[in-house]
Amino acid sequence: MTLPSVSLGGPVAMPLLGFGTWQLSGDAAYEAVREALEAGYRHLDTATMYGNEAEVGRALADSGVPRDEVFVTTKLPPERVGRERATLDASLAALGLDAVDLWLIHWPPRRGGSVPVWREFLAARQEGRARAVGVSNYDIDGIDELIAATGEKPAVNQIRWGPKLYEAKLVAEHRERGVVVEGYSPFKTTNLHDPVLTRIATAHGVDPARVVLRWHVQHEIVVIPKSGTPERIAGNARIDGFVLSGEEMAQIDGLSRLS
Repeated sequence: MTLPSVSLGGPVAMPLLGFGTWQLSGDAAYEAVREALEAGYRHLDTATMYGNEAEVGRALADSGVPRDEVFVTTKLPPERVGRERATLDASLAALGLDAVDLWLIHWPPRRGGSVPVWREFLAARQEGRARAVGVSNYDIDGIDELIAATGEKPAVNQIRWGPKLYEAKLVAEHRERGVVVEGYSPFKTTNLHDPVLTRIATAHGVDPARVVLRWHVQHEIVVIPKSGTPERIAGNARIDGFVLSGEEMAQIDGLSRLS
């Protein structure tokens, strides 16, 4: 699998396709991550909240894939505000890593509480324990608050995303600030039986899920599908053998209820 990455500044590059691990736990999480790495994924997304960092780390270690070839993200849950350093220490220990590639504030803290957390994240980046730092589930005002207070933008904002949620203006606002959009739950709000998707999928000889993932990648929006099924994990990885035309991209954009 050969897929592009997006720069997060300096030497840090984030693969546009990753493997999500939300709701995967125990042996199922371990096996799914092993399957993902075998299928060619080189980007793993986890979080303290998911309770599976140890399994993700063990799967990476057992896979034989060199650490420097895999981009690893984890996240700080809102109840750990004020304990950022200890939380990252615990994440790194569970993952078996000296540093993560991306550390995210999982959800905005209560009103006015983001800036102190963000300063701790910037310190972790400065110390080399997180190569890049960002946020998740933030709106533009929340991002602007961090930039105004520190002069430092989040590298990434991970938000719920898919064709039904596509909003060109929102993407543009992120890009004006130099913030990469990362989408999670790409299929949760998507009707994979929609005639637009099934017609495009048939034209390319693929399934509609792969059309949705390819749409993300061509928009340069990072996407992290999750599955515990080996066949689906492998299938979702095979999105580099076809390219959507400009007309097809516009048709999928048109499925949005927000534009």
